[in-house]
Amino acid sequence: MTTPRTVLEALTRGPLGFPRTVWPWRALGYLLSGGVFATGVYLGVGGLFTAPIGTIARVLCAGAVVVFAAALAGPLERRRLSLVDTGGQPGSSGGARAIGYGVVSVLAVGWLDLAVALVSLGIPGFLLLAPFQPTAVPWQTVAGPVAGALLLPVAAYPIGAWAAVRAAVGRAVLFPKDRELREVVRSRARLVDAFETERRRIERDLHDGAQQRLVALTMKLGLATLDLPPGSAAARQVGEAHALAKEALTELRELIRGIHPQILTERGLPAAARDIAGRCPVPTDLDLDLPGRLPAAVEQTAYYVTVEALTNIARHSGADRCRVTAHHHDGVLRLDIEDNGSGGADPARGTGLVGLADRIAAADGRMLLSSPPGGPTLLRAEIPCAGPPS
Repeated sequence: MTTPRTVLEALTRGPLGFPRTVWPWRALGYLLSGGVFATGVYLGVGGLFTAPIGTIARVLCAGAVVVFAAALAGPLERRRLSLVDTGGQPGSSGGARAIGYGVVSVLAVGWLDLAVALVSLGIPGFLLLAPFQPTAVPWQTVAGPVAGALLLPVAAYPIGAWAAVRAAVGRAVLFPKDRELREVVRSRARLVDAFETERRRIERDLHDGAQQRLVALTMKLGLATLDLPPGSAAARQVGEAHALAKEALTELRELIRGIHPQILTERGLPAAARDIAGRCPVPTDLDLDLPGRLPAAVEQTAYYVTVEALTNIARHSGADRCRVTAHHHDGVLRLDIEDNGSGGADPARGTGLVGLADRIAAADGRMLLSSPPGGPTLLRAEIPCAGPPS
């Protein structure tokens, strides 16, 4: 199971274990930051109205404080969202929407944040402090702390739920295009999944259909060659047909391997990478530090990136040596492919680099390329993994 990226995901995926996670504390920090900010604004305005200055000056200064706070509330919300939503924030949070949201946040919503946090924690806190109350009777000094201890974990739920609602509203108001962007990313991932499904179907049909027929044809032609008189015209023609059938079978096997390699499915990325390196015309060194199997989508992406990169090296780089390095660290697969060729690789020249970047981006990763004229060339793919290696 993937790690939750928002307080809402944490709350809905594992409601029973939610109080034991870090998310209630992050949600509490999110609510308190908004409530404390709104409280500070109100205290500042209240202090101005009690200051020994003229009425007009008080009104002007108080208005300036509110305007400044409203302008600051939008950018502040962007920072606060990272507490309850670690999925990354869009690049802009300015404009009239941010100012309007800031006014509402300062005048009303910030108080609700503070109220939810104080009420959720205040009830169990009051019961925990029952023994220190002067009017408490003996049974309250025992039952109060017990009830407070039982209710304290329950406080995580209203705090987490309200923080999730506030974060969703804030993101929808401040970043209205973010939902469309996420849907584009999801649709691109669905297209990649559909493509992989169709690729597997074609591979299965070729393996179980055309390849088996070619194997049978090759065997029959070989047997026919044995039954014909040696050196006869018929024997020569059947022999040539037998050789052509074997060549077609070899090409079909290479095609099937390129569509979806069986070795990748059965033995994982390290074995598949060694198979690629063994068939590459350029001598290839491997440094694969992978403790186990990665998610299937990650292995497929890394495999085809390696195939395309080594194909480009063999066709365009002029290199006499290359190196493939793969490491898994902190939930990210980093794949480096280097060569000592002439460099100057440019995605605009149609060498497949744009397709590689798109494929990596569809896996929520990124591609980095360093290829100065004269070389060397380094292509790096960083692909997040849905979970630790198995």
